[in-house]
Amino acid sequence: MIDVALKCLRDDLNVAFKLAASDGGGPDLVAFVAGDKIGDSVVFTLGCVSVLLVKVEEENTLRPADPYSAVAANGTRQRVYPEIRLNLFVLFVAHFADYSLSLRWLSQVVGFFQNKPVFTPENSPSLGPGVDRLTVELLTLPFTQLNEIWGALRTSYRPSALYRVRMVVFRDEAAETVPTVSELRVDLPS
Repeated sequence: MIDVALKCLRDDLNVAFKLAASDGGGPDLVAFVAGDKIGDSVVFTLGCVSVLLVKVEEENTLRPADPYSAVAANGTRQRVYPEIRLNLFVLFVAHFADYSLSLRWLSQVVGFFQNKPVFTPENSPSLGPGVDRLTVELLTLPFTQLNEIWGALRTSYRPSALYRVRMVVFRDEAAETVPTVSELRVDLPS
């Protein structure tokens, strides 16, 4: 599901960028970092905005009181493994030969998510089944944490924006039905 969420963001950004481009077409400007480029240091593709997952975090504040119990649509109680709700920390890096183009396309990323902070299957058909909703939130890090990220990537700084993408939810698909108590009877000795 992480792949579905990030592909949705990438695809929706590409559609918006093509609409914003003067010619209305051309190659995709938003792409994932090439898998063969991830090694000791990350190399961002020249001429595009790269998407890079930098952290996955469990969101456990919304867990129910009994995480191993759920109610099915027909009203029966089911025994389930608790949902795992994830926040994804996604870095968008603009890398163009002309620095002003990097700033322009990074501004387009920020503007896009400002205008569309919530992604649902209705407004983003590429979201697909399994992901109900994504909320995108810009994060502002202190210089020390920003330095740590770029140090971990082992590359020089590029114009970038870090977003928290909330909630990718993994659910137990193989829930078992738990019998419910329908009648309580007490037999007393005579």
